[in-house]
Amino acid sequence: MIRFSENHSLKAHNTFGIEAKAKYYFEFTELEDLQVFLNSNKSWKEEKLIVLGEGSNILFMNDFDGLVIHPNVPGMNSVWEDRNHEWFEVGAGEIWDEFVEFVVNQGLGGAENLSLIPGKVGAAPVQNIGAYGQEVCRLIEKVKGFDLEKGCAVEYPATECGFAYRNSVFKSYLKNRFIITSVIMRMDKFPEFNLGYGQLEEKVKEKGDVNLHNIREAVIEIRSSKLPDVKELGNAGSFFKNPVVDVVLAEQIKSKYPEVPFYPGGEGKIKLAAGWLIEQAGWKGKRIGDAGVHEQQALVLVNYGNATGKEIYALSEEICNSVDEKFGVMLVREVNCI
Repeated sequence: MIRFSENHSLKAHNTFGIEAKAKYYFEFTELEDLQVFLNSNKSWKEEKLIVLGEGSNILFMNDFDGLVIHPNVPGMNSVWEDRNHEWFEVGAGEIWDEFVEFVVNQGLGGAENLSLIPGKVGAAPVQNIGAYGQEVCRLIEKVKGFDLEKGCAVEYPATECGFAYRNSVFKSYLKNRFIITSVIMRMDKFPEFNLGYGQLEEKVKEKGDVNLHNIREAVIEIRSSKLPDVKELGNAGSFFKNPVVDVVLAEQIKSKYPEVPFYPGGEGKIKLAAGWLIEQAGWKGKRIGDAGVHEQQALVLVNYGNATGKEIYALSEEICNSVDEKFGVMLVREVNCI
């Protein structure tokens, strides 16, 4: 199935609910449809281009004067299994949390800590999504798609994806050049549970046995208590990355604020909680017009109704400057601002 339109509204294609329009919009469900479109419409090479999934990590500050390509490829198919693992090829257009629910119901582990993360499967490798001590790169075996520059289908094994904290080659030099059509993921038949992050272990034990279903339910419960539902309040989840700083700076901050949350950030590095920094800078629950900081989680910026992308971005600028002034830490946006 293909869909092509001009002056296409993107309001339903970004979880902030920002009204923006694309000059051209193309949606496909089969790789062959994409190839036919590109071969029959050579003028696309002259246009600016973005690849857009559910828009759960994007902020439109203006209309997009170019071509939006939406890979809505379906499918969740088992492709191989052995005694310890089962591999699934999942279409880029599948909702991420529906895949997590599916494998948990199959008794397969590895994705349960990533429950309720918004977005589609095709976006998961781009952002290397993560939560509660788990990152999707630990599941990914291979990423399949189409390279616009080479003009052909290409597959990237996980070792060539350049996965890092909230980063990958698909977010850097392959950005808007490589269109992900499916992801092959390896699930565990005998999972080792990861309960060491935050209050997860406590919440799971409240539900009884430590198992996949209870972990998933606990994650959903925690996330729901902190993060607003995008269907009710426009947002893109965590707006900023948790900053990774030198041990020296971290110790300086800790000497003034002993309660600051610390996490290992690699050799000689410490990861700080961006939400805590923002809250301490006085931004939690603040609202400027229809742009605001969520009252339950300072890491989340929200659209209370009719905020523009520029207004939300301006709010994020004020927050960055405030945190830098107070702690000497410059926050980096996790959301892609266009």
